[in-house]
Amino acid sequence: MVDVLWAPWRMDYILGNAPKSDACVFCLPKEHLGPLPERLVLYSDKDVLLIMNRYPYNNAHLMVAPRRHVGSLAEATEAERLALVNLAAKTTTILDAAQKPDGYNLGINQGLVAGAGIADHLHLHITPRYNGDTNYMTVLADTRVVPEHIQATYQKLLEFFS
Repeated sequence: MVDVLWAPWRMDYILGNAPKSDACVFCLPKEHLGPLPERLVLYSDKDVLLIMNRYPYNNAHLMVAPRRHVGSLAEATEAERLALVNLAAKTTTILDAAQKPDGYNLGINQGLVAGAGIADHLHLHITPRYNGDTNYMTVLADTRVVPEHIQATYQKLLEFFS
């Protein structure tokens, strides 16, 4: 029996055909607080937001960003930096309960040459890691396998952030 790997939302990204927009994926209307399903935002308050990565490295790959459009840690206020780290900590606790990962990669790619896909809006990646999640697909086919549909993961996690 052959297993079928299904991650259709990644194909546009892999082929370089992802929709281009001048709008920043992290910028929300000022008055909006709380989740925003159509944008994969799980949580937002006056200082920070938590959004699912539309092109994840792993299942439940999330990003925390300040609400204000700033490009670096140095540009963020002390309150924004504290809110960023506090939400990241809370998120790992929630992911422990919801997804049960074996570990995490947490990181900030600041600047285009550092790998920031969206260089002008600071964001911190939270990537759950699982024993055995590195396999031949990444090494030989330059493809990552994400085992759960992004909308299913969003719905599962949303209840924890409500």
